[in-house]
Amino acid sequence: METNFSVQCPYCGEHIWMEFYPEDGNQQETITDCEVCCNPILYVVTFKGEDTRVRVERAQ
Repeated sequence: METNFSVQCPYCGEHIWMEFYPEDGNQQETITDCEVCCNPILYVVTFKGEDTRVRVERAQ
């Protein structure tokens, strides 16, 4: 199962690699600053069997 994901920063558009693990839960949320522009990004990750979805948005 894939645990490394490339996402696009919703502020500056740069691609960032993040790592999430299914053993940490089927639904995960975390806020991390972009490595390039330092703005906060909300990551929402859902693991469903072999299907994994990662959604990113600007954090409040």
